[in-house]
Amino acid sequence: MSKTLIDVDDDMLTFAQQQLGTKTKRDTINRALAIAASISADDRARALRWLQANADAFLDFDVLEAREQAGL
Repeated sequence: MSKTLIDVDDDMLTFAQQQLGTKTKRDTINRALAIAASISADDRARALRWLQANADAFLDFDVLEAREQAGL
């Protein structure tokens, strides 16, 4: 295992920890890398098509727009 110094978005890291159920930065990043490496391009394309077809049922676009305008 190598040691690498990187800048990480703290808010995104905290969110990822909540989503992945990890406790440490190291575990969170390693888990996210493992997930990313295990998903094929076909899987990502299929998931994107599904999200595009079903986004209205899961996303509140008014809230997303307000957050974007607020710089969040």
